[in-house]
Amino acid sequence: MKTFLKLFIACSLIATPLIVARQKEEPKSKLVKFHMALLKRGPKWTDPQMPETQKILHQHLVNVLSMLDTGKAVLAGPLGDNTDVAGIFVLRASSAEEAKAWVDSDPAVKAGLLVAEMHPWFSEDIFKKRDLPLKLNTVYLAFLTKGPNRTEKETPEVQELQKAHLANINRLAEMKKLIAAGPFGDDGNLRGIFVFRVSSLQEAQDLCATDPMIKAGRLAVELHPWQVPEGVLP
Repeated sequence: MKTFLKLFIACSLIATPLIVARQKEEPKSKLVKFHMALLKRGPKWTDPQMPETQKILHQHLVNVLSMLDTGKAVLAGPLGDNTDVAGIFVLRASSAEEAKAWVDSDPAVKAGLLVAEMHPWFSEDIFKKRDLPLKLNTVYLAFLTKGPNRTEKETPEVQELQKAHLANINRLAEMKKLIAAGPFGDDGNLRGIFVFRVSSLQEAQDLCATDPMIKAGRLAVELHPWQVPEGVLP
């Protein structure tokens, strides 16, 4: 995990444009390219208690479990708060086009209840098969975004901040609080994610607040409870 986290920081959170460009050409070491679909509420989203909506969402669940069991999806689950993003797919696809085709075939996407925002995403291949029968566990997902004080200029102060940031990530991993992380590969506002296994959203917020990059305003964080199948994450 330490090797992965070092690569995560070097390749994503504080990278210069040149480093980001190189990352796009060829991911480093143990990082595997996945495709993440942020499933947002679509133009035909309605009350989930409506009979027709329930029918479509049941078909959606059947599709999600099929994708997990066939290996198309390595991780999937709903967010547990009432935000624009309703859920997430992490897909093991050979191309962005293949990943998008899989997402577009989902019953809830086809019906317009959900729309997908696609991103390339890099992670170590830590994912396992889900336990049977299905049981959902709550983890806490932090989207790391560009902060108000972020610039691409490298300075000695930024380099020292990087070292402190890396040390903090390793500390959280060694505490078994941070169980997954990885950068996005499209150099947009979303920089990466942290996934915490902790007892509460407040504890996840407190851990994020220890991050030197977040303290300095180079990164901002958006936290969500995330329900994922038991057995998939380490």
